[in-house]
Amino acid sequence: MDRTEKRAFVDFLAKVFGSANIVIVTENKGLTVADVTELRRNIRAAGASYKVAKNRLVSRALDGTPFDSIAPLLKGPTALAWADEPVAVAKVLVEFAKKNDKLVVLGGALDGQSLDANAIKVLAELPSLDELRAKLVGMINTPATRIAGITQAPAGQLARVLGAYASTGDSEAA
Repeated sequence: MDRTEKRAFVDFLAKVFGSANIVIVTENKGLTVADVTELRRNIRAAGASYKVAKNRLVSRALDGTPFDSIAPLLKGPTALAWADEPVAVAKVLVEFAKKNDKLVVLGGALDGQSLDANAIKVLAELPSLDELRAKLVGMINTPATRIAGITQAPAGQLARVLGAYASTGDSEAA
């Protein structure tokens, strides 16, 4: 990378740090190309981004952003993952780290608040935004289903009673 490319990359990262809700730092010693490709695919599916970057350039981009608390984590071979929806990216990274011991989640920051590796794991256990939306729709839909069942029940009971009277009337006529 020449100076202009480095400057452009630092500007890109500064924009990322200005707009993302979460940034997670991982250590990726010895990941194969296939592993990294699979990880990037999973992260992209979660609506996040993953980038291996030089620590010195990341440190420059962090200055003055809400995520400057992650600077001490930038030692050795690190990579960054960032997203607007924090739970999904945390789930992908934690699940991948469970399957592949060469990826280690070091920590990160959520809306400017520093998170350690355990906090990222706890965040990964929370339901995602889509799961919460599905639960909310289910909760809203359940009372409507119950109301429909309750309003239909008296009419059904009346029909059964009339049917019972009609069948007793038929047996008396016979």
